[in-house]
Amino acid sequence: MMKTSTLALDNQLLSELGQSLVLGSLSNKDVLSETEREAPIKILPNANVLKIGGQSFIDRGRAAVFPLIEELVENLGTHEMIIGTGGGTRARHAYSVGVDLGLPTGVLSVLGTFVSMQNARIIYYLLAKHGIPFIEPVQFGQMAHYLAERGAVIFFGMPPYTFWHENPTVGRIPPHRTDTGAYLVSEVFGARSMIFIKDEEGLYTADPKKEINAKFIKRISVQELKALDLQDVVVERPVLDFMERAKNRRSIRVINGLIRGNLTRALNGEDVGTEIYAD
Repeated sequence: MMKTSTLALDNQLLSELGQSLVLGSLSNKDVLSETEREAPIKILPNANVLKIGGQSFIDRGRAAVFPLIEELVENLGTHEMIIGTGGGTRARHAYSVGVDLGLPTGVLSVLGTFVSMQNARIIYYLLAKHGIPFIEPVQFGQMAHYLAERGAVIFFGMPPYTFWHENPTVGRIPPHRTDTGAYLVSEVFGARSMIFIKDEEGLYTADPKKEINAKFIKRISVQELKALDLQDVVVERPVLDFMERAKNRRSIRVINGLIRGNLTRALNGEDVGTEIYAD
């Protein structure tokens, strides 16, 4: 009798939505639609997520990395920064070896994760004297503390899907890589901005390194970009899919970080590079 009474009291304390979730099916679309009544909170609304390209920067060595490090330091105390890293050429090599050996997508994701982690640690050591910590996914719960204390953190961009990574539509290369992982951080934490730091001005109609007639695109919606069906897109395609369903981060910016001052301009909210937004 006491157990039944306690359950009845608990149900009285639950909201209408709470009762639907507790007593209903989580496969019921009507029940799930009720969870959209209230917008999710922005956990870190003052933070800016930055994604440093592996090939664009870290693979280039000192000439590219050191000026970017200096600009990051210049923005400490002015802008909160969550800094993610890409895998670059070494990740591509790991994928090629793994594919040749017949490894599945989930294992390839593990290999890519460790390469991205190497690059994150490289950036960490270069920023260590400024007290900027390197964090792994298990430490994300303390990220607000690190940002309040030091103004920035460094993480590896690969989302922690590893063995649980879904198979791609075509081939075996993990579809959700470091662009996607960095973007998801900006969406989940409700960050102020998502800035992809590349070695190109932004989005073009083709790879400008290969096509001299490639045209620069200043601003474009996800829907328009998908309709163009470009062979080469400046960010991973799953980012565009996530943006269409996003609640917080419905725009991203792609900049050329090799040009000194572009990062600062982007952090200040200036219209630099390419903006891609969800309708």
